[in-house]
Amino acid sequence: MNSMPSIRKTVSIILKLITVISAVTGTFISAYAGRASFMGGSRVFMYFTIQSNILIALICAVGVLLLLGRKKTGRAWYVIKFVGTVSITLTGVVFAVLLAPLLGADAWNIQNTLTHLVVPVAAVADMFAVTGSGMLKRKDVVYVIIPPLLYAIYAGIGYAKGWEFASGANYPYFFLNWGSPAGAFGFSNELPFLGTVWWILLLLLFLTGVGHAYISVIRAVEKLYASRKPSSTDI
Repeated sequence: MNSMPSIRKTVSIILKLITVISAVTGTFISAYAGRASFMGGSRVFMYFTIQSNILIALICAVGVLLLLGRKKTGRAWYVIKFVGTVSITLTGVVFAVLLAPLLGADAWNIQNTLTHLVVPVAAVADMFAVTGSGMLKRKDVVYVIIPPLLYAIYAGIGYAKGWEFASGANYPYFFLNWGSPAGAFGFSNELPFLGTVWWILLLLLFLTGVGHAYISVIRAVEKLYASRKPSSTDI
C-alpha cells in the first residue's frame, strides 16, 4: 500500500494544528496583552487581521476533526478552505508590505508574528499539502474577494458612523480612510497616496491573481500524485 496518503494526512494535521494554535495565541495576546499597541485590546476584533485568523482557525479546526474522523468532504469544503487561505494570505502580505514599514521596530512582536506570518505560512502550506484540492475550478476564484469586500463595506459603515478602530481613528487601515487627502477617488503625495476606492480595487485584483496562482500550484501538486487514486479522507 502506498504510504504517501498517510504521510500527507499527518503533515496536514500538523499544519492545521500550527495554524489553529498560532491564531488563537496571537489573537489572545493581541486582545489581552497588547492593549497599548496597534490593533490591540478589545478593538482587535474589528480588524481584518483577527477576523481572517479566526476564520482560518475555524476552518482548520474542522479540517482536523474531519481528518481524524475520516469523513468524506465535498467540493464546497475545498472552496471554503480556498477562500479562507487566500484571505489569510492577504492579511500577511498587507501587513508585511504596507503596515510593518510604518510600525517600525515594534512591528514584528510576538502577536503580529503569529497572526501575520506563522498563520498565513502554515495555512498556505496546508492547502498545497492536502489532496482533494484538485476539485477547485478557475471560476471559484471569484469567491476569494467576498471576505475582503465584506470587510471593506464593514469598515466603510464604521467610518460613516464614527466607530473607533483605534484611539482617534474611525478607520482600521490607512488605505480604508475615506477622509484622507486622497479621498475616495483622488491621489495625494502623502499616505495613502491613492483614494480608498483605488486601494480596494487594487487589493481585489491582487486577491484574484493570488487565487489563480494558488490553483495553478495546486494542480501542479496534484499531478505529482496522479498515479494514485486520491483518498477521500485527505482534506
